[in-house]
Amino acid sequence: MTQRLTREQAWDLLTEYNQSDALLKHALAVEAVMRYFAAKYGEDVEKWGIIGLLHDLDYEMYPDEHCQKSPEIMRERGIDEEYIHAVCSHGYGICSDVEPVHIMEKVLYTIDELTGLINAVCLMRPSKSVLDLEVKSVKKKYKQKNFAAGVNREVIEKGCQMLGADLDDIIHETILGMRTAAEAIGLKGSL
Repeated sequence: MTQRLTREQAWDLLTEYNQSDALLKHALAVEAVMRYFAAKYGEDVEKWGIIGLLHDLDYEMYPDEHCQKSPEIMRERGIDEEYIHAVCSHGYGICSDVEPVHIMEKVLYTIDELTGLINAVCLMRPSKSVLDLEVKSVKKKYKQKNFAAGVNREVIEKGCQMLGADLDDIIHETILGMRTAAEAIGLKGSL
């Protein structure tokens, strides 16, 4: 029997396997951006949000088996295969051979790394906020390969290609998505 998770169940599952404040804030940022894109595309906001929330489910406890342990954990809970496929697809070509197929998976693949970059840019700003962040500020730092060096820019660009979308547009939309959760993700700053 497969089940659809509620937001509360997804959060409980996430926090059972992850305690790191940074990872939880990242999960909330990705959730917010996924919800934003789901609404934009007229898709299931709740489902997209939950998948965004759970995308790094196995990362803290099993960093060397990222995207390998999540399916096991999720199947034990009877979670729908569609959710499992989506969660695994965000690691495509890095730690997973599950290709993003559905638009939801392509968005997740694209914005996962990007939220990390935007977070790093925000923390460098005087306001420490996503609320006054502009695309040009992100683009400036994006081009500096030594800034947030752990962010895989190739993945972001490949994701934009998958979506047939312009990088500037994706950055803009991701900023707007992150603004919806600015306080929860610690990026309200001084605004």
